[in-house]
Amino acid sequence: MSNAIVNLRQVSKGFNDGDKYHQVLNEINLCINRADTVALTGPSGSGKSTLLNIIGGFEFINQGELLLNSSNTANWQDTHWSQFRRQHLGVVFQQFNLLTPLNVRNNIAFSLRLNQQRWTPWCDYLIEQLGIKDVIDRNVETLSGGQQQRVAIARALAHKPQLLLADEPTGNLDEKAGQQVMALLTLLALESQTSILMVTHSNECASFMQRRWHLEQGKIHE
Repeated sequence: MSNAIVNLRQVSKGFNDGDKYHQVLNEINLCINRADTVALTGPSGSGKSTLLNIIGGFEFINQGELLLNSSNTANWQDTHWSQFRRQHLGVVFQQFNLLTPLNVRNNIAFSLRLNQQRWTPWCDYLIEQLGIKDVIDRNVETLSGGQQQRVAIARALAHKPQLLLADEPTGNLDEKAGQQVMALLTLLALESQTSILMVTHSNECASFMQRRWHLEQGKIHE
């Protein structure tokens, strides 16, 4: 059985902008194995978020192959993508994307309910480690940006996903809080054996990952 969770083979992606065509990804090959942690850097507009969206099935490639757990996604329907995201994927968005009518506990439990799972000791451990135990019953709208970011990480890791996609996970935090969150994120991912692909502009954040890829002019360099 392959150790690779994500495998991109000769993947290209571009967009039409009026009468111009922008090549964002150009015959990219990459592989993310179990428990790999990877920082993805590159200039603004280089396609970093596009690459994350492709792996999460939110955008689709123009050519090449995307394999997830050795399965070619070319013929996946919406239901297959939904199942993969629900069971195997955690996502931390730059804008958190928390469910504002709900409190902290119900936000974290949301991914569990999608998988017919109950709250576990792992969830208690997450909220303890992330320092949000005292705000567990508060509505997420009342929290600071740093607290909301920690809730988003807890929600993404609650079901112990195989793969975590993180888009600028510390972009809204000051440097000290960002370093704390990165240290916790890497520790928790290690304990749950979750692979990470993280987009970041921060060299400090990138240094927490085992590997570093740089995306520029459609190509990835390690």
